[in-house]
Amino acid sequence: MRPAAFSNFLLLASSLLFAGLSAVPQSFSPSLRSGTGAACRLTRAESERRCRAPGQPPGGALCHGRGRCDCGVCICHVTEPGVYFGPLCECHDWVCETYDGSTCAGTCHCGRCKCDNPDGNGLVYGKFCECDDRECIDDETEEICGGHGKCYCGNCYCGAGWHGDKCELQCDISPWESKRRCTSPDGKICSNRGTCVCGECSCHDVDPTGDWGDIHGDTCECDERDCRAVYDRYSDDFCSGHGQCNCGRCDCKVGWHGRKCEHPRSCPLSAEESIRKCQGSSALPCSGRGKCECGKCTCYPPGDRRVYGKTCECDDRRCEGLDGVVCAGHGTCSCGRCVCERGWFGTLCQHPRKCNMTEEQSKSLCESADGILCSGKGSCHCGKCICSADEWYISGELCDCDDRDCDKHDGLICTGNGICNCGSCECWDGWNGNACEIWLGTEYP
Repeated sequence: MRPAAFSNFLLLASSLLFAGLSAVPQSFSPSLRSGTGAACRLTRAESERRCRAPGQPPGGALCHGRGRCDCGVCICHVTEPGVYFGPLCECHDWVCETYDGSTCAGTCHCGRCKCDNPDGNGLVYGKFCECDDRECIDDETEEICGGHGKCYCGNCYCGAGWHGDKCELQCDISPWESKRRCTSPDGKICSNRGTCVCGECSCHDVDPTGDWGDIHGDTCECDERDCRAVYDRYSDDFCSGHGQCNCGRCDCKVGWHGRKCEHPRSCPLSAEESIRKCQGSSALPCSGRGKCECGKCTCYPPGDRRVYGKTCECDDRRCEGLDGVVCAGHGTCSCGRCVCERGWFGTLCQHPRKCNMTEEQSKSLCESADGILCSGKGSCHCGKCICSADEWYISGELCDCDDRDCDKHDGLICTGNGICNCGSCECWDGWNGNACEIWLGTEYP
């Protein structure tokens, strides 16, 4: 054999020998068989033990389930070069492929990504080295998130009073005021469904179309997903198709009940007869303060004894002022109307009949900025304006407010669940929304 050919033969043989031994454990010795085709000198148990990963119990997978055990040596199943390799077939570089099909951002070693951090700062990390906290470094200060927040996977999470992509902007309100504005009715910041930025909640779920998404509300208190029978954000399967979703709670149509209006309710009355019984002398079923089911009203809020009556016609909340005092402390409430004590009068018994001030003193307190007495829409009594009863919608300390400016729902101002305060609805406990149309309580009829 010629020297050159002999050299090529030795090179090929050594390469094949090295490739074969790459799948052999360090404890392997070629002398385990006395010769080619000879019997293995190891017992079956000892052979399998050597092919089993450390910590694996007897009977566990051999060669990680990716090869066969031959006399204590793993012979890996290789259909493509480099797919499975290692002494126990534990390495498989294809796991370094990320969710988008590309390989890891670092170096793949035995199926694990080693992230490139030349400075040793550990800013590049993650299973696929997909997180790069260098993106959080402020260009001017060269600090992570400007020194005003924490970085997670390339995104800054700002501390109180700061916002911006790199927490470089400071809020114009105090952290306390920001927290107060973002506190939801249940006492949680943005209902634990959003991030508070300078007093405004940025809800975690935003509809891709640009409209409000499944989670919405000033404090992210509404989650419309709770109304879906089977959650699919692009379906319209709200309340099983038998009700209306109000801030994550189903308001079922007549004849249906259940948390998601999934149960039919049997009733001998027709829908028209049921509504007629619930309507009574009111313009709306249950006076707009309850739910009509088979001719009977269930008043809400549930358990609130201030709303009662066969058709929920009595609402004693109307006897309360903005301060919550019933009939200003000078009368008793009867079916939503104040019965004043002697010496007091007014819708809420707020006016004394006797006055200890002169007429000039009284008028000076009733004049608006333009010098008109009670804005020309009421009379002055003891320093307080009594707005004209002919114009029911006029209110305010100087009769300068128009309650028609308050939002309506089902034809009722503030839906009957709040007080109109100079054009804005002041909702009673448990209610929310521009027209107090959303019930936020823990129970729902």
